Amino acid sequence: MKTDVLIIGAGPAGLALAAALCDAGLCVEGVAPTDPATPWSNTYGIWEDELPSPELVAMLGHRWSDCVSYAGGQALRLERVYGLLDNVRLQTHLLDRCTRAGMRWRRGSARLVEHTARRAEVTLEDGSLVQTRLVVDASGHTPVFVKRPLASAIAYQAAYGVVGAFTQAPVRPGQLVLMDYRSEHLSAEERRVEPPTFLYAMDLGGGRYFVEETSLAHAPPVPFDLLKARLHRRLAHMGCAVAEIEHEEHCLFPMNMPVPYLDQPVLGYGGAASMVHPASGYQVGAALRLAAPLARQIAHALSAPNASPSGVARTGWETLWPQERLRKHQLYLFGLQTLLSLNESQLQQFFAVFFQLPVRYWGGYLSNTLTTAEVMQTMGRVFLAAPMQLRLALIREALRHPGPLLRAVGVQPSYSKILLAFG
Repeated sequence: MKTDVLIIGAGPAGLALAAALCDAGLCVEGVAPTDPATPWSNTYGIWEDELPSPELVAMLGHRWSDCVSYAGGQALRLERVYGLLDNVRLQTHLLDRCTRAGMRWRRGSARLVEHTARRAEVTLEDGSLVQTRLVVDASGHTPVFVKRPLASAIAYQAAYGVVGAFTQAPVRPGQLVLMDYRSEHLSAEERRVEPPTFLYAMDLGGGRYFVEETSLAHAPPVPFDLLKARLHRRLAHMGCAVAEIEHEEHCLFPMNMPVPYLDQPVLGYGGAASMVHPASGYQVGAALRLAAPLARQIAHALSAPNASPSGVARTGWETLWPQERLRKHQLYLFGLQTLLSLNESQLQQFFAVFFQLPVRYWGGYLSNTLTTAEVMQTMGRVFLAAPMQLRLALIREALRHPGPLLRAVGVQPSYSKILLAFG
């Protein structure tokens, strides 16, 4: 048996980990339903300081230092550099690292995995078998093999966007608009009863722009037709219209998938490992940042004389989801649940306060680089700076859904009702 790791999936997360495993000197094979060089269809934005190396910073196709959000009647300047990944450049870079190591890709889908004490055997759709020492499932939000608890309600981020030319510039030259919650183009009734959405927009240079109407999170997901209609109404209100469409983007993914079972012998990565950040919906930055340290831990675990698939997978899961990150994740889920409860006016108030925090707080919160204590401190700062009406809404939601917050501070959910009764 020559294969150390079999990767299922060739999206950004799967390729990032495959390249890192190859760099660690392991023999890696991949399985994907299409050619791993098939272009990725979505755009991937990221804060430049999230990229772990100059090599990956060089994968940015665009950079903006003029970044702004609009909320609560304010223009909020964001003192942080934002970038857009060049998909072709990044994909080629990761595949080249795999190719140099002699990695082999198989076309098809994985259908069955069986484990023994020392190996895993994966059956592909054509009936062929692959023997390996570890299986990594990077097949996305509905994984092939990774199992997770059932979820009661999944909130989805949804977006409809257009890359193209416009009758007038939708943003200032060289500008990135992270979130524009201004809603004067909607009626009072629409603002009151319909899910809030925001504009995400950027100047791509050469008269090209990317504009996207986005629902941060909602259950059920906001339909694409509504997002598309809102985008065109917003553009009309701004006095610009789409003159030429180069690319349309439809984006839909879960924000609060349960963390997978951490004792299973198949390791997940990316969406399969529930790595989407509940505060932002971003995942690619974490997948690029964690790939190298995870690969080193996998290589070290595989070097043990009696390494088993379940033991190596356990090492991987502990690297991805240590106790500190699990606690922070509960805080982020609590924050997401709170945002889901706010109406359009309250949501604008929230972000007006949030983006006026020092950048180390709001930036670290969105990048998931703060400690648990710092996440709680950030939440506390927002609460103290919020208007009284928003504070009351935050308190009300904390009392309605205390589970994630209690788990984050080490209180078992079964005690939550008792604590609230005496609270």
